[in-house]
Amino acid sequence: MEQNYVLQGACLYVRMPAELDHETGEEVKQTTDKIMAENHVKKIVFDFGDTVFMDSSGIGMIMSRYRALGMRKNCVEVCKANERIRKILCLSGMHKIIAMSETY
Repeated sequence: MEQNYVLQGACLYVRMPAELDHETGEEVKQTTDKIMAENHVKKIVFDFGDTVFMDSSGIGMIMSRYRALGMRKNCVEVCKANERIRKILCLSGMHKIIAMSETY
C-alpha cells in the first residue's frame, strides 16, 4: 500500500489508498498511532483524492482517529472525497462531526 504521511506543525496530512477496507484501514490506524505517539498532532486531514472504494471499516478508522484526538471540533477533516465516499460519510452521520472540503 502506497500512502503519504506529511506532518506540518501539529497537522498530519494522510493520503488515503485507492481502496480503504479493513486491512488498509488498520495500516493507516497503526501508522497514524505511531506518528501521533512521536509528535504533537492536533489535527488529521485525510486526503481521499485517490480513493475509489471505502467500506464501513474506513468509517471506524476515521472515528478511532477522532476519538484519539480528543473528539474536538475540527480535529479531523476529509478532503477530496468523491461523491460515493461523501454519501457514505453522510449516511453514517460523520458529516456532523468532521469537516469535509474539496481541497486542503
